[in-house]
Amino acid sequence: MKPIPGQVWTDKKRTFLGLPWSFTRYILTEKKFITRKGFLSITEDEIELYRIMDKSLKVSFGQRLDGTGTVILNCKDTDTPVKEVKSIKNPRRFMEILEKYVDDQRDKYGTRGRDILGGAPHVHDDSICDEDDVADHH
Repeated sequence: MKPIPGQVWTDKKRTFLGLPWSFTRYILTEKKFITRKGFLSITEDEIELYRIMDKSLKVSFGQRLDGTGTVILNCKDTDTPVKEVKSIKNPRRFMEILEKYVDDQRDKYGTRGRDILGGAPHVHDDSICDEDDVADHH
């Protein structure tokens, strides 16, 4: 298949001994993260980068031996609230690249994590007021 326009990173899910014998490909573009699965029939799942809220890294003992790891993405996406990018080479490097493009997209759309989640709740502490506020309420 042809490279996707704006593609900045790609890898395959690794299997035994870290070999890329899988029909799952992960593709990062400047705007989206795409998971492509299949050989004859292909299914793709896309997540807009600005919707990625958090990421974490999980490395099992076997993955440590293979030099692979699994990156877990928590997203504000109805179809895919949690995306596992399983058994990829250099997972920390992928996280760095992803962070750069997530930040770029959030800057472009003027969003931050709190904007997508609905923002911090408004806190009003009645015990902190001056005499003018008390007079206004009565």
